[in-house]
Amino acid sequence: MLKRIALLALLLTTPLTAAPIRHAAAPAQAQPKYAPPPAIQLQDTEHVVLTTTEGEIVLELDGKHAPITTLNFLRYAQSKRLDGIVFYRAMHLPWGDAPSGLIQAGTQGDPRRLLPPIAHEPTTVTGVHHKAGAISMARYAPGTATGDFSILLSDMDGLDANPKAESEDDRQGYAAFGHVVKGMDVVRRIFDAPLDPNKGDGVMKGQMLAVPVKIVTARRWEGAWETPAAAPAPAAAAPAAP
Repeated sequence: MLKRIALLALLLTTPLTAAPIRHAAAPAQAQPKYAPPPAIQLQDTEHVVLTTTEGEIVLELDGKHAPITTLNFLRYAQSKRLDGIVFYRAMHLPWGDAPSGLIQAGTQGDPRRLLPPIAHEPTTVTGVHHKAGAISMARYAPGTATGDFSILLSDMDGLDANPKAESEDDRQGYAAFGHVVKGMDVVRRIFDAPLDPNKGDGVMKGQMLAVPVKIVTARRWEGAWETPAAAPAPAAAAPAAP
């Protein structure tokens, strides 16, 4: 068990934001200008629809218990800063039942898209934990999260805050703030996509998707989200004839 925790710590000591990925120089293009994020009246429960080239992923975000992180994600979505970014990483863990690991997307430090870093909301405060389907912010040190995020394929309790840990980083953990309510099949397809063994630096080498999956749009769902209707109660049996 300690070996597993140590390996997880090694994998996650390198921040869950991508190291620079070197590509051939592309022709110069007009730089997009992003509107300031709109004022948002945060609801206790928010939904964001990620439309990707592999299909839709619907996220349910916990605005009540993780308001700072949820509002940050909504600001990125509403100002279209997530439009055109990619899922670029799939981290496959060598333990647990398959699939085990996470996928990661984000702005990758693009200064044109970035908003200021946000305060860290540890799981010990929010009660939102790193279970399968959770969405969590990538970061360097606690309090540096901007626009990169991960979606988990499996329970990863090692990402939760651990007040008994030796390092401050582990004591704070990562900030989970919601979970996937539709589209885990899409998440799985991204996770299973081919990796490029030569992409990535350090422990991320070999974890980069050979062909990143684009997020075409990311939008807040402002209507009421449909929930499955309750099954009708069984009809009472007719009384037996006398």
